[in-house]
Amino acid sequence: MANRHLSRSVVLQTLFEQDFSEHDIDVHAALARNAEEFAPGMGDDDFMMRLLDGVIEKQKDIDTIIVKAAPDWPLEKISIVDRNVLRVGLYELLFADRGEVPAKVAINEAIELAKTYGGDSSGKFVNGVLGSVYKEIGEPGKDETSKKNKHKDIPYDEMPIEKLGGAVVYAEKNGDVYLALVHDVFGHWTLSKGHVAEDEDTKEGTAREIKKEIGIDVKILDELGTNEYVSSHPEKGKHRKQVTYFLAQAPFEDLTLGSSGGLDDAKWFKLAEVVSLNTYDDILPLITKAVNLLLKK
Repeated sequence: MANRHLSRSVVLQTLFEQDFSEHDIDVHAALARNAEEFAPGMGDDDFMMRLLDGVIEKQKDIDTIIVKAAPDWPLEKISIVDRNVLRVGLYELLFADRGEVPAKVAINEAIELAKTYGGDSSGKFVNGVLGSVYKEIGEPGKDETSKKNKHKDIPYDEMPIEKLGGAVVYAEKNGDVYLALVHDVFGHWTLSKGHVAEDEDTKEGTAREIKKEIGIDVKILDELGTNEYVSSHPEKGKHRKQVTYFLAQAPFEDLTLGSSGGLDDAKWFKLAEVVSLNTYDDILPLITKAVNLLLKK
């Protein structure tokens, strides 16, 4: 048995103990005990510790994803083994270093754990849940084997640029300020955004995409900032995604979620409610800047 597969088995055993116990346990002590019993002298302690801590740190987000991806199975009805196999698999699929653990490896390893330690249908169940999440995130690495030499590494400055526009959309009602946010399948409330054509005015494209996504007309006001990151596509290769965010005003009307992939809700929130929501770290500074601008108006 490969070292990493055995390491995942030890982490799974530790997570099982934590989940099964009615009391809090020292997970690091349990991990050390399990490693000594089931994998003595293997020397992969660092990997096991990082995996265990990572799953525990992201467990709330991961459990939300499981609920979204397996709506017919309440979390408490999933067997303890399957539940924790999914936690390990989803952590490696979504949060681990993809250079160390490619997406396909994360899925295959989780399926093998389910087959080994779960019931007769565990492998199929885990495969179905992870497969649906894998498709939702764009199937990273799908064509890695057949097309790995198709796209040569190119300098950052020479990468094609894909433009996107998004906004902190606000409305006023009865003296209160509300923000329109969208909810993704990974359990986060975030800002509405969409693709803008290369030769298109960014403000016009952003307004169009927001209407398409949440069904309301907006007036684009101040620019809030730009986020940029590198993305990979099986056909296009590596490219830079540039997202320009604006402050946008809208009437307080019912939001109608469009057909954008990866979203499952759109809702207005009072400003005081936003701070308690599960949001992405890079979104909060944009909202803060938008609120400061609104206070000056």
